[in-house]
Amino acid sequence: MSKQLLDPQGRQITYLRLSLTDRCNLRCFYCLPKGAKNFTPPNHWLSFDEIERLVSAFAALGVGRIRLTGGEPLVRPDVTRLIARLTAIPDIDELSLSTNASLLSHYAQSLKEAGISRINVSLDTLKAERFSEITGGELQPVLDGLAAAKRFGLLPIKINMVAMKGINDDEFADMVRYCDKNNFTLRLIETMPMGSSGQKASDHYMDLSTVRQRLADEFNMVPGVMPGGGPARYLQAIDGGLKVGFITPMSQHFCETCNRVRLSVEGVLYLCLGQEHSVDFKPLLRGGVSDEALQAVIIKALALKPAQHDFNQQPGKIVRFMSRLGG
Repeated sequence: MSKQLLDPQGRQITYLRLSLTDRCNLRCFYCLPKGAKNFTPPNHWLSFDEIERLVSAFAALGVGRIRLTGGEPLVRPDVTRLIARLTAIPDIDELSLSTNASLLSHYAQSLKEAGISRINVSLDTLKAERFSEITGGELQPVLDGLAAAKRFGLLPIKINMVAMKGINDDEFADMVRYCDKNNFTLRLIETMPMGSSGQKASDHYMDLSTVRQRLADEFNMVPGVMPGGGPARYLQAIDGGLKVGFITPMSQHFCETCNRVRLSVEGVLYLCLGQEHSVDFKPLLRGGVSDEALQAVIIKALALKPAQHDFNQQPGKIVRFMSRLGG
């Protein structure tokens, strides 16, 4: 089969975001509300064998970048064993991880040894009390996890900060300085109306265009680029060191360059974060589907990928929580 996976708009799909669990040890209010209990039962999760087989099928079709997400992927038992298996798949060029970093001090070395190339860390504030209010957890384990990631070479490290008016909009410059000091890349992200929690967080929505200009002026930055297939648009310092990215699904969507699809922990492939188009692979995997037929279903599924999301037009449309697919 062809090693180019194309959707109806002619976009080549090269990036799979793979959720290992919808569970998390934190409760960021915009992602997973306090008291949430309707998690996918473990017997409905794809097994490691099923994940490896499905990732191999995507890799055979030209998908070379895999990002492991959650929930919090590090709460999945034996996660490093799965990572080592995925690393060994031919044609996987990059295996990365999104995490809240609260468990990272325990996992950083084993993640590096298993084959994780780089990490993205969710961190919305550097203030301990505010961190607890946003996440229900403690800040220090996250900072310790980031230190461990640097020590064991999980680089580059990107810090994902959800920009929220009236909550952390007084900390953008402080976070820029923190990332500059630690050689991290900061990405500011607009809130998205995902589920009831995300729709509530939309009350704190900020258009990042004005923030971008303010930080460009304060830190003497100019438009820049950073390797990778993600949606961020970057500023960088004149000397090329400091980089700050802006992910703007609401004010300036990037759908025309979308190169990714998302797979839930129970094996449902979502063709767009902001739409419901999906294909369930679990019955196929558990029904004895051949490798060739599996690849054919992936190709057929791409016909469902829409041109763009409808977050602005239909903000209440997506009822699943962000933790289901990891953003």
